[in-house]
Amino acid sequence: MSLQGKKIVLAVTGSIAAYKTPHFVRLLIKAGADVKVLVTDAAAHFVSPLALATVSKHPVLANVNDGSTWNNHVELGLWADAMIIAPCSANTLGKLANGLCDNLVCAVYLSARCPVFIAPAMDEDMWLHPSTRANIVKVRSISNHIIPVAHGELASGLIGEGRMAEPEDMVAHLSAFFSDENKPLKGIKALVTAGPTYERLDPVRFIGNFSSGKMGIAIAEALADRGAQVTLVLGPSHEHTYHAQVKTIAVESAREMYEACTAVFADAKIAVLAAAVADYKPAVQATDKIKKKDSELTIALTKTDDILASLGKIKQPWQTLVGFALETNNELEHAQEKLKRKNADMIAMNSLKDEGAGFAVDTNKITLLTRDGKNVALPLQSKKDAAASIVDHILELRHAEKIA
Repeated sequence: MSLQGKKIVLAVTGSIAAYKTPHFVRLLIKAGADVKVLVTDAAAHFVSPLALATVSKHPVLANVNDGSTWNNHVELGLWADAMIIAPCSANTLGKLANGLCDNLVCAVYLSARCPVFIAPAMDEDMWLHPSTRANIVKVRSISNHIIPVAHGELASGLIGEGRMAEPEDMVAHLSAFFSDENKPLKGIKALVTAGPTYERLDPVRFIGNFSSGKMGIAIAEALADRGAQVTLVLGPSHEHTYHAQVKTIAVESAREMYEACTAVFADAKIAVLAAAVADYKPAVQATDKIKKKDSELTIALTKTDDILASLGKIKQPWQTLVGFALETNNELEHAQEKLKRKNADMIAMNSLKDEGAGFAVDTNKITLLTRDGKNVALPLQSKKDAAASIVDHILELRHAEKIA
């Protein structure tokens, strides 16, 4: 098993979700890991250190020194193959993000040379607070791995995001990280675009569309699950990913997205352009808000950068380029024309005529068109499943063309 013989430091902080940690320890040990547990003072109010010591078969440590004994945080940080902070309270998250060190958990964290996994747990309002969002971004930027929160019943009695991932899911997350399986895209760099672009008309208005970014984010995560190192260029969106193998670059306009893509495309073996990029932008961007004066307003528009066509012109034989086509009429005809004109290897076509497909929904119905003339119609399914199917076909395409 992938966790066999792995040395794991589990740090438990002050959240009601701490009651799940004895079960989590048992699952880790069952998977073959050796587990040492740390707790904060607050955590001890939610779970018994004695229970954790019993299941881990190691003393549970709470303080840097216990009177005459010094608990060597540096030694613990060097001992571990992985450290997981679960549950990680909002308070501890803030400390990790800012390098604060007032307890043993933070001291071991700052001393650890191993991968660190953080499993947040808090009420939805706390989870969605801008301070928490900023702290999540910050801890991810220093190479920590975030285990996504779950949606469900919270300690407050509300239903929403913020639940700590279930112990089984956390074990699966660690197992996947340490997996010895030969993932087909391991070490391969990939580029994905997602979301809309906003083309500013004046300081308060823009030309845009209803894209949420859900489809592109799902593709980025599907590629990362197969081992790829993914750069996600994301337009304005409320959606996000915490996948450890996905680096997100936030952009606003088509020009910014073009520049971000061209900067990384040369190193990418796979590029999937799922963003809904604006085709036109205002020819002139007003520096002040345009006032309502006349009954009509005429706006001159100019074309934006065509990212797919630009990358298609410089694509190398070892690169696979995939585009998206959202159509409303003559769907297959328009998608086939786009495939040839922009020198793509595959086009994922969907139609706004299909119920459950398109913007801002969690499902999609896609037809995949390839250069060899094949059309594969996928059923209506979740965007996560659709993304997995798209990645499967990318792998088949690369295998058929003998691209490593």
